[in-house]
Amino acid sequence: REVLVGERGSVRQAALPVAAALGGMAVPALIYTAFNAGGAGASGWGIPMATDIAFALGVLALLGTRAPASLKVFLAAIAIADDIGAVLVIALFYTEGVSLAALGLAAVLLAASLGLNRAGVRSPVAYALVGIALWGAVLVSGVHATVAGVLLAFTIPARTRVNEAEFLARGRTALREFDRALDEETGTVGTQPAVLTNARSQEALHTLEQLTEQAQPPLLRLEHGLHGVVSFGIIPLFALANAGVSLGGGLGGDTGLHVALGIFFGLVVGKMIGIGVFSLGITRWTAATLPPGVTHRRLFGVGALGGIGFTMALFIAELAFRGRPELLDAAKIGVLAASLTAGAIGWVMLSRAAGPRRSDPAPVVEAEGVRA
Repeated sequence: REVLVGERGSVRQAALPVAAALGGMAVPALIYTAFNAGGAGASGWGIPMATDIAFALGVLALLGTRAPASLKVFLAAIAIADDIGAVLVIALFYTEGVSLAALGLAAVLLAASLGLNRAGVRSPVAYALVGIALWGAVLVSGVHATVAGVLLAFTIPARTRVNEAEFLARGRTALREFDRALDEETGTVGTQPAVLTNARSQEALHTLEQLTEQAQPPLLRLEHGLHGVVSFGIIPLFALANAGVSLGGGLGGDTGLHVALGIFFGLVVGKMIGIGVFSLGITRWTAATLPPGVTHRRLFGVGALGGIGFTMALFIAELAFRGRPELLDAAKIGVLAASLTAGAIGWVMLSRAAGPRRSDPAPVVEAEGVRA
């Protein structure tokens, strides 16, 4: 949806958030590598590359109306590009062994989902069934199964069957028919028994239901349908299952300390520098421009919020340090400490960059006896 109609709807629109995301991935990875090059923790370079969309936007939401909507959209666009980049990093660098047969099956299933799209199938159930099989094939192939979700999303229909004008015209006709049917039946509008017994009113409601379905792309319906499950189910369960740290063994010696410090400074410092500098660079050397209301101070404040890694960072840590519980605990400590610090720094920076609350009374100015 972002590619079709959102912040990546054109090359010019996409350039800024993509450049910011690339900077926010490259600089933290380099900082981590500086702490861990050649050591046992070197494989964790991908951990500080990830931004947690939900928590970053949650901190920004604390500013309320003092943060312009363009700033929230910009942060979301960066975080989405960042997440896609993190999934690609997982697929390319945190995969152990590949089964060509399973990958071939995954390719066939992906083609089948694309065929459903071309055939005009709009039922989410059909894509869900293919998606479950695709997930299984990618999992067995050795490539991390998160890739299956990204690939499947590209095949789900994102177009409407009726445009806005047709929806309004046919919808108004159906509503007028519903109105007339009830008037003829009972002489009043809105009588419950008439709705249940009048065939014409039921047919009008069915028409409205079909029109609503045709005016909503399946991709958008799935996005809204999954939002609650993901936000209030999957993410909290993931956090509860993966954020725990065993403090009995310390940080695992010097190696664990280097891992934790590399993650901490990669997220807290690297994200802010990478997002801020790369954004300014792309606006200086291309036609891309900062969104309205996004000043340089706010830009680096958003960069600081990008250092809230949490869920995806913890996920990559699990992959990077399989069988190394002491390094995994050190990585978790680094992620949690960095996320808290980055959130606080970002909030302070954006609070100072924001104007007064809109509900605040206007200041009273007195000059030369005139009260304004």
